Amino acid sequence: MPQTQHASAASEIDVRSLPPAQRHEKIFERVDQLVPGGSFVLVNDHDPKPLYYQLEAERPRQFSWTYLERGPAVWRVEIGRLQKVA
Repeated sequence: MPQTQHASAASEIDVRSLPPAQRHEKIFERVDQLVPGGSFVLVNDHDPKPLYYQLEAERPRQFSWTYLERGPAVWRVEIGRLQKVA
C-alpha cells in the first residue's frame, strides 16, 4: 500500500500564546528550517493571510499554503517548502 503524507504527520506550531510582535519571526524561523518537501501546521487565532503575503514577498514561490481549518476560533494552515525545480 503506498504511503501518503497527511497534515497530521507534520509538526505543529501554535502561536496563539506568543505576543503578536513575535509570531511572524517565529514562523519565518520554522519556514527557513524546512527541507524541500517538508511542512508544518500553523495554529493561530485569526486568519493568517497577512503572513501569506509577507512570505510571498520575502520567499517568492518557495512555499505551499493549505488551509486545514478556517476559524472562527482556530485557524490551521499547513505551510510547506516546495521542491526545487531544476
